[in-house]
Formats: sequence, structure tokens, C-alpha cells
Amino acid sequence: MGAKFTKIDEEFVCENCGENVEPLGYSCRNHCPYCLHSKHVDINPGDREETCKGVLEPVDIDINSKKGYVIVFKCKKCGKIKRNKMAEDDNMELAYEIIKNKLKE
Repeated sequence: MGAKFTKIDEEFVCENCGENVEPLGYSCRNHCPYCLHSKHVDINPGDREETCKGVLEPVDIDINSKKGYVIVFKCKKCGKIKRNKMAEDDNMELAYEIIKNKLKE
């Protein structure tokens, strides 16, 4: 049985940068388009059942032939790795900086 998906596309204030983030509209907003951080709240997308509630920091960007650019997050609290497709309005300059920094490692 595959992972469940609960559609939640709501406004939130980013815990990392403090920006007010509007709903995405065409899909579910998972992360801040300004700083690309997220929050560790889901076990399965949209379920809000994760107890960690740590900040998910973008640590890499994968390029996937089916999904396009995918942000790789690492939770600052528990260390879990999560992934989410980038949105059309995401900060691409920051994404390129993440890729450049990863290549330097």
C-alpha cells in the first residue's frame, strides 16, 4: 500500500525567515518559497501526524527526470531526510547556491 496524501494548501508564516507564505493554488504548499525551509509535520504528505515539529533545512537539490527539481531537506531536530518537489515560485537563485555549496563538499 502506497503513502497516503492529504491535500492541504494553506497560508503559513515561515519559522526560518518569518515571511508570510501564501497557498500555492495548483498543488500543496510544503515549504517557504523565499528561504526553501519547511517544517517536519507530516509522516505521509498532509497528515500532520509527525511529532518532531523540527525545522527542515534545504541541504541539496536533486534533478529528477519526472518531477523536475526536488529539494532535499534535513531536519535540524531529528536528522530525518525528506524530499519535496520545488514550486514554480521558489527562489531559484537560492536553489543554485545550495547546489553550488553541495558540489564544493
